[in-house]
Amino acid sequence: MTANTAAAGVLKALVIDDEALARARMRTLLGDCAAPAVQWVGEAANAVQAMAQMQHHAVDVAFIDIHMPGADGLTLARSLQALVQPPALIFVTAHAEHAVEAFELEAVDYLTKPVRLERLQAALQKVERIVQFRRGLEAHSAQEDVLIIQERGRTERVPLQQVLYFKAELKYITVRTPSRSYILDGSLGELEEKYRHDFVRIHRNALIARRAVRTLEKHFDAVEGEGWAVRLNGVDELLAVSRRQLAAVRELVAR
Repeated sequence: MTANTAAAGVLKALVIDDEALARARMRTLLGDCAAPAVQWVGEAANAVQAMAQMQHHAVDVAFIDIHMPGADGLTLARSLQALVQPPALIFVTAHAEHAVEAFELEAVDYLTKPVRLERLQAALQKVERIVQFRRGLEAHSAQEDVLIIQERGRTERVPLQQVLYFKAELKYITVRTPSRSYILDGSLGELEEKYRHDFVRIHRNALIARRAVRTLEKHFDAVEGEGWAVRLNGVDELLAVSRRQLAAVRELVAR
């Protein structure tokens, strides 16, 4: 997403669907949206056309059908996530069985056909919050990194040095400090890329502050069984460590 797009308050949308009538209906719905404002920048009938469109247009949100000839929508979403400035992803499909996999790809929403205008506007409002979140990441002070958190009608600056961990919770991210928790609409992957020198991934759903690590402990989870967890200075809870990340966390504790 580009800062200029966000500043203008207009979301640039690309629609990918192999059915021409479905693309036309989505274009009509987007035109009917009152807020946020949407600018239609293009459409594609398959993954190849979609990637070509991304080369020529700045796109804030991509509406992706799942069942398409060639690479399906889930495969396309993975390719879009690898871009330097990936668009927010909203899946639009007649099939509901892929919802879990879609949200694992950090999709903003999952809409089933026929799409209702009210549901579409709700999804776009989520995208708008993500635009604001990304702007907050870009606008942090050079002297002191801060997160700009918008919550319950107020905007708050939270110094990064106060953050102990980021944890993905389905459709949002929990930001934990010693005193309280905040909620962010955003991507754990973006936070990891932005703050890789200060935070390390310990699980597919969690980043922890390197400076806050206290102990690495054996832990038994009723669902995952025996494993490892990390304890941080400032909070009592244990955070699960995946087998893939265990070596990195061991190294961090040993320093």
